[in-house]
Amino acid sequence: MARHYTTRDFFRQMPNALLERHFKARGVLMNLDFAALPDTRPDELFAAWLALPDKERDIMDAEFKEVFDLGSEKGFRAILDESVFWFRDTPPLRAAFVEKLSGLPNHLERAMAVFLDHKELWRGASYFCHADSLSYWRKRKNLPQRPAALDHESRWQLAELLRQYFNQTEGRGRNCVVEVFRRSELDYFFAYPEDYSQNSVEWVEGEFKRRPHNPAFEVIYVYSEKDGTLDLNYRGGARSIEPLQGIFAQAILKLPQLPTDAGDDRVYDLTPLMSRDFRFVYQPAGGIQRVVLKKMRLSARHKRGSRITVEADTTINPFAVHDLVEEIGKSVPLKMYEVTQLELCASIQLDPKKAPKQASIRITHPNSCSLKYDELDNKLRAMLVASGIEPQIPQPSLSAEDTNEAAAE
Repeated sequence: MARHYTTRDFFRQMPNALLERHFKARGVLMNLDFAALPDTRPDELFAAWLALPDKERDIMDAEFKEVFDLGSEKGFRAILDESVFWFRDTPPLRAAFVEKLSGLPNHLERAMAVFLDHKELWRGASYFCHADSLSYWRKRKNLPQRPAALDHESRWQLAELLRQYFNQTEGRGRNCVVEVFRRSELDYFFAYPEDYSQNSVEWVEGEFKRRPHNPAFEVIYVYSEKDGTLDLNYRGGARSIEPLQGIFAQAILKLPQLPTDAGDDRVYDLTPLMSRDFRFVYQPAGGIQRVVLKKMRLSARHKRGSRITVEADTTINPFAVHDLVEEIGKSVPLKMYEVTQLELCASIQLDPKKAPKQASIRITHPNSCSLKYDELDNKLRAMLVASGIEPQIPQPSLSAEDTNEAAAE
């Protein structure tokens, strides 16, 4: 459910008083009478903006995009979380800070106010907001509950081990930097190794050019001393997951080796969705208006790699997938198959003045889900919990003797 940024729309949504403060701090548009400009009608401001030199516009456009990204419920939560650290010794000042921001009309204005008046919060809040938007985290349990080493030497060691690993295995990662932030009881480590050189197509001072640059890719760790768990987000091959976890254990937890992985034994119970009688449970007050099954993957129980994927248009008929499955069942013994993946479509009303948004949820057996941990996806997770399909610890199967004894009781 990505939000789309344009400079004109940003000017339209942001009060002129805050825009004036930003431009004046940059020393541009000093002669523009912002007080005389009508709010929500940025034509004159946008024309003045286009007349600015490219270099100045590029810098400010990047800043506006950052403000836009944090101008949401997810961004505001990240700001509040980062403020706990900065006001840790002065709780009354944090209370005043939260009250001031809460009094503003919307999240976009709150983000701009923080950007202008509390730059010390900005970097950490931006990192947290970005991490909250990521999906497919890999969790490692069974770690000793010891404090993370946050000193400069340990952070340097983490960066150096990551640099060596990627340089030796993939030929990239010549340089690496690690930044650390504390969020409640969690320690966030954002590592940025150097990626392969790339030729980018871009405009440079009005000229169209193709030039090489060295981007960074990211490795993000979230460590919980309280739970003894490590969450890892890395968009790379699965074979790198355990080595990357081991690098963290060595550099930050000072462990000689990575403890045995306890694994995640929880599994999604997808079988009930085979029935058209299954109903999703949610409260309309939370904004969810409709949830339908739009895609189902069935895998053969005894023949590896044999699958049936069923997808249908549920715009009019919410049971279109079930209808199709029943048709397939007339010629295929469905008892020989089990549900291993589902794709749901949820209609969510976030703004009464706008049309409902459509959100897709992909759930894969045993315990993979495409949902993130932002405000919207947390509502959808709550729906999965209420509907009884959130991961549960699998129960051991009963032997025939145990089954008979249970029946007798």
